[in-house]
Amino acid sequence: MVTSESIKTHIETTLPCELVHVEGDDGQHFNAIIVSIEFRGKNMVQQHQLVYRALGKRMEQEIHALSMKTLTPEQWAESNQS
Repeated sequence: MVTSESIKTHIETTLPCELVHVEGDDGQHFNAIIVSIEFRGKNMVQQHQLVYRALGKRMEQEIHALSMKTLTPEQWAESNQS
């Protein structure tokens, strides 16, 4: 069964990230916040495609749904200044 931790680890090992937080404990539906410099200059679709590529076959075979919020380090810092 896929776990939040295994998804987090897989993303971290295949995509340079400042932060990866994944939740979901039913083994199929997950929510993630991913902060990466790789997202700079890319729109949301392109950012999500990077994450899908990082997860590779897992997205096709093991993960039923992954809702994600992708941010650059600057966007993350700005969103946490409240």
